[in-house]
Amino acid sequence: MNSRTVALVLIALLLPLGGAVAAEKETAKVELAATVLEQLTVIPESAIPPELLANAYGIAIVPEVIKVGLVIGGRYGTGVVLVRDDAGRWSNPVFISLTGGSVGWQIGAESTDVVLVFKNKRSIEGMMKGKFTLGVDAGVAAGPVGRRVEGATDAQLKAEIYSYSRSRGIFAGISLEGSALQVDNEANAAFYGRPGIGAGELLAGREIPAPEAAERLRLTLEKYAGGKRQP
Repeated sequence: MNSRTVALVLIALLLPLGGAVAAEKETAKVELAATVLEQLTVIPESAIPPELLANAYGIAIVPEVIKVGLVIGGRYGTGVVLVRDDAGRWSNPVFISLTGGSVGWQIGAESTDVVLVFKNKRSIEGMMKGKFTLGVDAGVAAGPVGRRVEGATDAQLKAEIYSYSRSRGIFAGISLEGSALQVDNEANAAFYGRPGIGAGELLAGREIPAPEAAERLRLTLEKYAGGKRQP
C-alpha cells in the first residue's frame, strides 16, 4: 500500500469521526437549551411571564452567551430557535448564532443565558433570510418579568421581540439592540446529519428525522409555553 492510499484511508476514517464530534457538540447545546427552559419557573417572581410564553410565535434560547471585554466589548453565543406551526405544534430546533457589541453589558459576568420571545412570524422570517439585527430589522425590548405583564411599558408591549438574560437562576430583561442573529447552517447540518439542509425546511414541519434531544426540547417547550397559542 503506497503513501497516497494510506492517506486516503486515514481521511475516510477520520471524516465520520469529525461528524460525530460535531453532532455531539450540537446535541449538548440542545440539551442545555432544554435545561434553561426547565428553569423558567424556579423563581416565579423573576421568571418570564407565562402569558408571554403562551402567546409566543417563536422562542430562541442561547445558552452561555459570553462577554468579550469589560466596559466596551461584545457578546457571542450559539443556540436554537423553534416556532409553532399552524396546528400549534413546535418545530424542530434551528441553530443560530448571536453576536453584538455592548457598552457596560453585565460587567464581571463570564456568561449568561439569553432567551428571546418572538411575538409574530415576520421577525422569524426576517432571520431566515440572512443576518438579522435586533432593533433595526425588528423592534426589541427588555421583557417584563413575573407572573403578570401589567407592569410592562408601552414600548415593551409594542415590541416584536422580548429579550431576557438569566444569571444565577434569575431572569431579567436585557437590552439587545444592535445584536445580530444568524442561522448556523453548519450546526444544522451536523445535528441532523444532512449537509445543505435549510432552516426553512426545518421550521416547516417535523417530517425530518431529528435526534432524541430535539424531541425533549419540544416537549419541554410545550410544558412551559403550551402546545398552542392562546386566543
